[in-house]
Amino acid sequence: MDETYTKVRGQWKYLYRAIESNGDTVEFWFSERRNLTAAK
Repeated sequence: MDETYTKVRGQWKYLYRAIESNGDTVEFWFSERRNLTAAK
């Protein structure tokens, strides 16, 4: 699980990514609020 804060279309969002052991992104989710539990 990876988390970062980034700007999307002029608004700041949290980006959560599920990453495989070889580094490929499996799934991602944008959120306006920080919520690591919901991302997992």
